[in-house]
Amino acid sequence: MSVPYRVSFNGKLDRLSSLIDRLRVQVENARSKDTDPDMANLQVLTDTSGAMRLVFCPLDANLIDANRELQPRSDETALVAARITISGVGKQLINALPECISVQLAEEPYLTAVVMPLIEEVTLPRCGGQAAFQRLCEVVVIRLLRHAMEQGKADTGLLNGLAHPRIAAALVAIHEAPGEVWTLEKLADTAGMSRTQFAVTFKELVGATPMGYLSNWRLDIARAELEAGRQVKSVATLCGFSSPAAFSRAFSKRFGASPREARAEPVRSEL
Repeated sequence: MSVPYRVSFNGKLDRLSSLIDRLRVQVENARSKDTDPDMANLQVLTDTSGAMRLVFCPLDANLIDANRELQPRSDETALVAARITISGVGKQLINALPECISVQLAEEPYLTAVVMPLIEEVTLPRCGGQAAFQRLCEVVVIRLLRHAMEQGKADTGLLNGLAHPRIAAALVAIHEAPGEVWTLEKLADTAGMSRTQFAVTFKELVGATPMGYLSNWRLDIARAELEAGRQVKSVATLCGFSSPAAFSRAFSKRFGASPREARAEPVRSEL
């Protein structure tokens, strides 16, 4: 069995790229006249000593007002305020994050390295600034995902699974090759674990069974592909279903609409 794993520049397994590829990130500068500044969910704050803090609350906008982390303290000023809206199949990754992440930038130089150009684009606006602001915010989100995974910010869920070296290998296999004929045995072998140990550890870390997670991932990809106009038969093959009929049954059970209906009119997201 050949699974097209991607590796990072250091040769190690890349745990995030297959998910990030499926994210859609929309960025609005909350300091612009067209955006309500109270809807910002990413801010760079500085205090009177010059210390900077990066705050990101990635979840529902209704949570923002109640979250004190996002509110500047009395000695802080907002240098950057942006509204980040994330959609797409990879949104599972964002949903695995804590409600709010607050990072002292003096302690995280790799985050500071991308935040400083972001501040520059806001304070010294030039041609192409909006495009640069969008791209830099995307990089900030990616680096915050790394930070959350490496720091163990999630107690359970996808990030927690990706932080475990053996479970991560199985998750990346699922993400990279949803059309593979996966079985519990094959996934356990990919993780280098016994079937029982793998199943128990996966459920404890991710909060779902391996085959349940695989099914949901396939169906989420299928929905996105159908909404993009792809044919039902080719989507069924892409996502590893034995036949279009089997795919239609699973899709209808999950989303309450048939694949053909989803092609014509996008189904409501569960996320």
